[in-house]
Amino acid sequence: MKRTVTKAVFPVAGMGTRFLPATKSVPKEIMTLVDRPLIQYAIDEARAAGITEFIFVTSRGKGALEDYFDLAPDLEAQLREKGKTDLLEELTRTNMESGAIAYIRQHAPLGLGHAVWCARRLIGDEPFAVMLPDDVIAAKTPCLRQMVDAYEKTGGNMVAAMEVTPEQTSAYGILDAEKGSGTTVKVRGMVEKPAAGKAPSNLAVIGRYILSPKVLDHLSDIGSGSGGEIQLTDAIAREIDASDNVHGLLFEGERYDCGSKGGFLRATVAFGLARPDLRDELAPFLRDLVSDGL
Repeated sequence: MKRTVTKAVFPVAGMGTRFLPATKSVPKEIMTLVDRPLIQYAIDEARAAGITEFIFVTSRGKGALEDYFDLAPDLEAQLREKGKTDLLEELTRTNMESGAIAYIRQHAPLGLGHAVWCARRLIGDEPFAVMLPDDVIAAKTPCLRQMVDAYEKTGGNMVAAMEVTPEQTSAYGILDAEKGSGTTVKVRGMVEKPAAGKAPSNLAVIGRYILSPKVLDHLSDIGSGSGGEIQLTDAIAREIDASDNVHGLLFEGERYDCGSKGGFLRATVAFGLARPDLRDELAPFLRDLVSDGL
């Protein structure tokens, strides 16, 4: 029997070294994309998919991330006093109910699989989502909502997938999937960062998952994999062997890798142009840059 997905794990323990020196004092997850931190995009997507319990796997130095979700009564009072109702509404939409968020520490950087495993006691025996805030997805229907809708038909496990070029496959977990005509494909295997020319397909796994609690058992058993880390894809591959119940969803939307500087900049431009209050100012500036040959 399929169960409703109400829990989501957010692995946010990374140090964000690619964004130094900014991340010396600011967690990468609260760096702002236009005017919202990356983590807010992930939270909003999770809420739209019906998630009500949010589990953050953190590390030392993430206090500002925890503070972000706390109430700001003094700031709210000032906005209310000055009649800035629009800003007040925007601020209150970031608030989280007491008890909705839990924080778990990952004491050593042992990989994504280990980060998910750290949350096992809070997950229990329920299906759960995993969301990587670095992957920001612009979509008419939020990506995780698409996955939840598809999961209601398939059950088991589901990963979000997108097509990449052959040259890019070595940077991703790659699916070995049965060919089909729809957006949901049956997964026969997964390979983490295959060597050039060795990828079973060009379908790359990105940072959205719906997983069975059985994956946690596999994480308890497997050792380190690619890069000397405990890989989530290795645990999912074991579940394919054990239960043959993993599917990939070719989601509709545009994914931006905000874990890289280039991806972050591309997302900033795209999300800025999508905003009616910013488009008229930003678009002419970009056109001028292009016309100047930059």
